[in-house]
Amino acid sequence: MTDRLSHTLCWGDRRLELGRRTCVMGILNTTPDSFSDGGRFVSIDAALAQAEAMVAAGADILDIGGESTRPFSDPVSEEEETRRVLPVIERLADHIPIPISIDTMKAAVARRALDAGAAMINDVSALRMDADMASVAARYKVPIIVMHMLGTPKTMQKRPVYQDLLGEIGRFLEAAAGRAEAAGVDRSLIIADPGIGFGKTADHNLALIQHLASLKPLGLPLLIGPSRKAFIRSLLSQGTEDEPSPDSPQVETGTQAAITAAILNGAHVIRVHNVADTRATARIADALLAAGNPALKE
Repeated sequence: MTDRLSHTLCWGDRRLELGRRTCVMGILNTTPDSFSDGGRFVSIDAALAQAEAMVAAGADILDIGGESTRPFSDPVSEEEETRRVLPVIERLADHIPIPISIDTMKAAVARRALDAGAAMINDVSALRMDADMASVAARYKVPIIVMHMLGTPKTMQKRPVYQDLLGEIGRFLEAAAGRAEAAGVDRSLIIADPGIGFGKTADHNLALIQHLASLKPLGLPLLIGPSRKAFIRSLLSQGTEDEPSPDSPQVETGTQAAITAAILNGAHVIRVHNVADTRATARIADALLAAGNPALKE
């Protein structure tokens, strides 16, 4: 268990306090092929209902994506990705009180989403896939999440190898933050995501969660996204013939165990499919952190 650094994100008329309380980011995939909920929220009505349910369950941020980044997935066109996300953002922006994050690697999609009412960018490529992404974040003065990934979604799980797992990830994230700052993004608006499941084996993911505190020198809020990932399903299937489905109860239990460990090791933001369960988990984990640090008690 580690002391969790406190950060305050202020932009426009929004403010997010990170540290005293874990921030929960709800995942809304408007895709037909995401690994867990692909196809469930492709209609606008289904997406809106899910968004409202996550807000009611206690989400602090809503992350909307229109392109699957599951292992071995193929990219989609800018036009198709925009078609999937824009109507949902337009309908939600004026009706929910929490910020909407656009999950995209394309600057043009991010720009159109921000114009439609999104308030954050989540770029799993860490500004590498589109050279204009950092300038979009700077121009709109919004928070941006930069994530570590080894390769691309199509290639990242082909025998990922590291010589120094935490060191390599830390240097990658610092370089990504540097690219954002060079484009004019204020460092106080950058969130670092070490990329659970993105070019990592099960052992890599476990070590990353266990030693998450080694990324504290970045001085950035840390986001972790273990929700329903393959390493959890793999661990739960050991000694059995069948791997549980991503949305099974046992995988959700495993997800919550990983979330607890991540929070106790310094995670500020948790990106999940199940907001209600995560909100309950975070309440207990936050209380455990506060028990060892009176300054965190509310």
